Parts: sequence; C-alpha cells; structure tokens
Amino acid sequence: MASRLWAWGVLLTMGLAWGLSFSLAKIAATAGIHPLSITFWEAAGAGAILLVVSGARGRVIPISRELILLYLAAGLLGMVIPGTIFFYAAAHVPAGVLSISIAIIPVLTFVTSAVLRLETFVLGRIAGVFLGVLSIVLLVGPQQSLPDPAQLPWVLLSLVAAACYTALNIMVAVWKPRGTTSFTATGGMFVAAAVIMVPILYATGTFVPFGWPWREVEWAMLGLGMINAVAYTLFFYLIETAGPVFSSQTANLVTLFGVLWGIVIFREQHSAWVWLSLATMMAALALVAPRQGLRGAS
Repeated sequence: MASRLWAWGVLLTMGLAWGLSFSLAKIAATAGIHPLSITFWEAAGAGAILLVVSGARGRVIPISRELILLYLAAGLLGMVIPGTIFFYAAAHVPAGVLSISIAIIPVLTFVTSAVLRLETFVLGRIAGVFLGVLSIVLLVGPQQSLPDPAQLPWVLLSLVAAACYTALNIMVAVWKPRGTTSFTATGGMFVAAAVIMVPILYATGTFVPFGWPWREVEWAMLGLGMINAVAYTLFFYLIETAGPVFSSQTANLVTLFGVLWGIVIFREQHSAWVWLSLATMMAALALVAPRQGLRGAS
C-alpha cells in the first residue's frame, strides 16, 4: 500500500511540474527573451543538473561515436527544434491550449509505431487515435474555440513540435546503442542540445544572459531547466519501480495541470470548445496507453 501511494505521489509530482512548464515558457517568451536563448538556457540548465546527479550516483555520460550521434539527434528532435517552436508559440497561445496541442504526442507515437510494426493495431487504441484527431479539430476548427483566430497558426505550429517529440520516441525505441541508459542518454541529449545552440546563438546574435538581480523571467528559465531534469529523473525512476503502463498516465496529468496552471497564473478563460477538446484528448490518451502487465503500483 505504501509503495502504491508513493508511486501515485511521484506521478502527481511529475504532472504538476511538467504542467507548470507551459506557463513558465509563456512567462519567459512574453518577457522579450528570444526563443532561441530560452531553448539554450533550458537545455543547459537541465544538462548541468543531470550531470551533477549522474556524478553523485557514480555515473558518467558514456561517449562513443555512435552515442555522440544519438545525443546530437536526440538534442535536435527533443530540444532544439521543438523547444524553439514551443517558445515561439508560447508567446502567442494560452498555456492551457498549448498543453492540449502537445498532448497529441502519445497518439502520434502509437500511429507511427503501428505503421512501422513496432506496435499492433488494437481496436481500442485506434479509437484513441480518432479521439486525438477529434480533439485537435475541436481546438482549432470552431471560430469560437480560440480567444483570437490569429492564434491558429501558432497552435498548428506546435503540432510540428509534437511531431518532433514523436520522432524522438520512435528513434529511441529503434536505436538502442550499447553502453547507455535512458537516464544517461537524456543527460547527453540536453548537453548536446546546449552545444548545438551555441553557434546558432552566435550566428543570430540572440543570446540573452541572465540579468541581475533576477527577475521573473530568470526564475522562469531556471525553473524550466529544473523541471526537465527533475521530472525526467522521476519519470525513469517510476518506469523502473512501477512499470511503463502506470508511468504512461503522466501524459494525462501533464495536460490537465497544464490547463489548470494557466488558469491559476494567467487567469486564462477557455471556451466550451477548449474544454471539450481537453476532455476528448484525455479520453484519447487513456485509450492509446499501452496495455502490458503492470508491476509495482498495480
């Protein structure tokens, strides 16, 4: 019973933390900090924290030619491209709406996995795919859905970010080099993303250093790095102790808390279409979740 309560506590903590990231992204993006600079600081912060955690556990991020290629590819698909898109969109779209659009990732991952024959088509999960598509249609289709019709292109752009995360999920599932774990690979991904961003920031002249004294925007960028590092660490811990099925419920909580944080911090008010889209997406996520046996927290 105690282990079950602990697993639910970890799951709730991840949902709260990752859900908050949408609002923190909006704070940073609307404060005049260039999205490229926010992407760098998020990657650098998370990478530094994971390096410290790895060192404390007596582990180092392994390096080989294949692993460097993995880190670079993961950095591009998991941070540089979607992160930049995400922060551009965050300046124009409510945090709650952004969390719903990103929630399509598990649905896209299942579809891609099924096409590549990494997963099997199951009637219930196919229904989840249709509900996921319907959720996005409800979000961007009706004119009364979004507070401002001008936000539509940014919502659609956020779907490109979701596609990048989907490609990352598939790449990690297919490409499993020896000598690394999910935790160390994530640390390598963030470090590689920060390294990739350095010449981009130099070429574009968009680097923004942390100011002093720290304002709301500096705390927001620090929070983004901490959330990614801590939440990923908890996520891998939960997979090891409670199993992948239980851990997959993270997506539902992140979406839900993403909407709730937007209401609390920005006093966001959503139309009935957005709430219907949220409910539909939650049902879609429940249906596409894997059905394998659950251990630990079952």
